[in-house]
Amino acid sequence: MESQRTFLFIGLLLVTFLLFTEWSKEQTAANADTSAVTQQVAGPANNDQADVPASSQADVPMQATVATRSVISVTTDVLAVKIDTRGGDIVEAKLLQHAETHGSDQPYLLLGEFEGKEYFAQSGLIGLNGPDASSQGRPVYESAQSSYTLNGDELRVPLTFVDSKGVQFSKTFVFKPGQYDVALEYDVTNSTADPVQVQLYTQIKRTVQEKGSMVDQTYLGAAYGTSEEPYEKYSFSDMADANLNKNTQGGYVAFIQHYFVSAWVPGQEINNTIYSSLRNNNSIIGVKGEATNIQANSTAQLTATYFMGPKDTDALEALQKDLDLTVDYGWLWFISQPLLELLKFLYSGEGSFFGLFDINIGGLGNWGLAIIAITIIVKSLLYPLTKAQYTSMAKMRMLQPKMQALKERYGDDRQKFGQAMMEMYRKEKVNPMGGCFPLLLQMPIFLALFYVFLESTELRHAEFMLWLTDLSSKDPYYVLPILFGASMFLTQKLQPMTVTDPMQQKMMTWMPVIFSVFFIWFPSGLVLYWLISNLISIAQMLYIYRGMEKKGMKVRG
Repeated sequence: MESQRTFLFIGLLLVTFLLFTEWSKEQTAANADTSAVTQQVAGPANNDQADVPASSQADVPMQATVATRSVISVTTDVLAVKIDTRGGDIVEAKLLQHAETHGSDQPYLLLGEFEGKEYFAQSGLIGLNGPDASSQGRPVYESAQSSYTLNGDELRVPLTFVDSKGVQFSKTFVFKPGQYDVALEYDVTNSTADPVQVQLYTQIKRTVQEKGSMVDQTYLGAAYGTSEEPYEKYSFSDMADANLNKNTQGGYVAFIQHYFVSAWVPGQEINNTIYSSLRNNNSIIGVKGEATNIQANSTAQLTATYFMGPKDTDALEALQKDLDLTVDYGWLWFISQPLLELLKFLYSGEGSFFGLFDINIGGLGNWGLAIIAITIIVKSLLYPLTKAQYTSMAKMRMLQPKMQALKERYGDDRQKFGQAMMEMYRKEKVNPMGGCFPLLLQMPIFLALFYVFLESTELRHAEFMLWLTDLSSKDPYYVLPILFGASMFLTQKLQPMTVTDPMQQKMMTWMPVIFSVFFIWFPSGLVLYWLISNLISIAQMLYIYRGMEKKGMKVRG
C-alpha cells in the first residue's frame, strides 16, 4: 500500500476517532441533563442537610446548638482556601501557583461557586450521635481565628462544636508547605456517661457540567477506586442511572477535569463504603467509613485526606497507590507514561534510572525544545521501520509496469489478477503491506503523545519561543498547521502519486489542506511534534532513496 493511501487512511481514522468520542460525550451530557431534570422535580428541597448521606445505623435526631455562621480563610504557599463554619466544608480553593488563564494574575479557582455552579469538598460525622445527622441542620463550628496563614512546617486549623449532651467534636484541617493534600482529623471527646457512636463521611459535591469543544477529549466527571477496581470512571450520566454503593478496604473518590483533580482518600486500613447521588442537578460522590463507638469518658480520632490541585502523578501516588490513575491517558497509558517521563527528563535533566540511582545532567529548560528532542529520539528509534517502509514503497513503485501488464492481461478477471499479483510479489520478494505497516505502528505513539499534551499539567501554559506562549493550546496564528501542511505537500512531491483512481487522487491532493485545517484546533505542542516528525521523515526518505539509487534502483519519478 502506498503512503498516500496510508495518509488517507490515517486521516479518516483520526476523524472517526474524534467524532466517535464527541458523539459519546454529547450522549453522556444529554442523558445527564435529562435525568437531572427528572430528579429535580421529585427530589427534596436543596439545603445542606439534603447533601448528608444516610449512615449505616438509624440516625437519632439531635438538637443543634445555635451559632453564627462564618467563613474562615486559610493561605499557604500553594493554596488559598475558604472553610464554611457550618459543617466545616471547604467551599473555595484557589491554586496560587497556577494562573486562571495564560498570562493572568488571577490564581486558578478549582473549588467554589462560579457561573451558577457549585464545587465543594464536604465532610462530617453521621451515625447514632453524629452532629451532621441532626434534623435541625448541620453543626456550626467555632474557630479562634477568622484567617490563618502558613508560616512554618505545618498549619493546623481547628474547629470545635459541642452538642447538647456535652460531647465535644474537634474538626482540624492540617496544611503543609508545597502540598495540595490536606489532612482531616476528627477528635471526638465523650465526657458523658453514655457511649457515643459516629461515622465519618467525606464527599465531593459538584454541579453537572458539560465539556467544551470537539477536540477536548479529556474526561470531566467523577471516578473512584477500590481494592478490586483501581480506577473506574463514574460520569454524570452514570450517577443519573444508578447510585454507587460499593464496599471496599481503603479506596478513594475523585472529581476529574482538565489538568486538575480533587479527591478524598479515607483510611486505607478500614472498610469503607463508596456512594454517589444526583439531586437537583448536583452530583455527589463520597466515602463512608465504619461506625466508631466511643465509650463514656474516652476519646477517638477519625482521619481522611483531601487532595485539591494539579494532576501530579508523583504526589497522587504518594497519597494513595492507585490515585495517580486519575491522570487518565486512556488505553495507551503504557506508552504515554514513559513518554511523559522522557519528556520531563529532557526538560529538567533530572530522573531516576529504574529506581537504582538518580540522574542529574542538566536539561533543556524549555518544553518546546524537549518536544523537538523527544521527536528526534522517537524517529531515530523507528528508523529501521522507516527504512523498511520507504524501501518497500520504492520496490512497489518499480513493479508498477508489471502491475499494469497484469491488468491488461487479465482484464476484468479479478480472481486471476489477484493470484498473479500475489505470485509476482512472492517472486520479487516484496511485501505489499511493507509501506503501510511501519507507518501504522507510529500512530499509537502519536495518539499517546496527544493525551500527554492534553493531560499533563507540566505543559499547561508552557512557553516555547516567539508567538508560541502556550504549547497546550492551539497555535494562535496557525503557523504550525500551515507548515505541517506544507511538509505533507513536499512529501507528496518527493513521492509521486501512483494511485489511479480519480477520486483517491483528488482526496490525496487535498489531504495537506485537510490536515492543516484539522490541526488548527490541536495543541501546538502536538503539531510541533508532528511537524518536526515530518521534516525528519523527509530527510530520512532522501537519505534512503539516495542510497538505493546508488545501487541502481530507480525509486523516484
